[in-house]
Amino acid sequence: MGTIGKRRLWGIVLALFVCAADQYIKWVVRVQLDLRNRPEGLYELLPFFDLRWTRNFGISLGMFEATSMEMRWGLVAATALIALVVLVWLLRETAKGDIFGLSLILGGAMGNIYDRYRWGYVIDYADLHFGEFRPFLIFNIADAAITIGVLIILARSFLVPEKKAKPADQDTPDQLPAES
Repeated sequence: MGTIGKRRLWGIVLALFVCAADQYIKWVVRVQLDLRNRPEGLYELLPFFDLRWTRNFGISLGMFEATSMEMRWGLVAATALIALVVLVWLLRETAKGDIFGLSLILGGAMGNIYDRYRWGYVIDYADLHFGEFRPFLIFNIADAAITIGVLIILARSFLVPEKKAKPADQDTPDQLPAES
């Protein structure tokens, strides 16, 4: 297996790790801490960060909320299709940074798809706040991984110049005929 193949394999391993870590933390929140049955679904950790039980029936930012069983399965299908596109992209990608970003996106997507498939909603719990100000909605590891992955892909596409391939018919200096 070549270097590119190893990078892609590590990308798949990273995606599986992100998904597993996301599901483990959601299990801790759901079972060990039993946030669903705590007053206000709240577990205070730091003055600016709490664990708070939240069920997200929509997708990003709670948009496109699934209010019926058909909509739920529609969201599962749509997000699974997007995850499949990301997987194919990852398996075709050669750049290490892009593989890393795509792996985070894929792992996060798998974690949230699993929730939606199993529970009908995504479990969110991470509540970053400064007093009443919340710079983000309540989120989870999968959401954070997706966001970081997208930012990596965007930053690389805007900041890293692409290498231009030489046309096949263009002569290079060592291929030029010798002058007489």
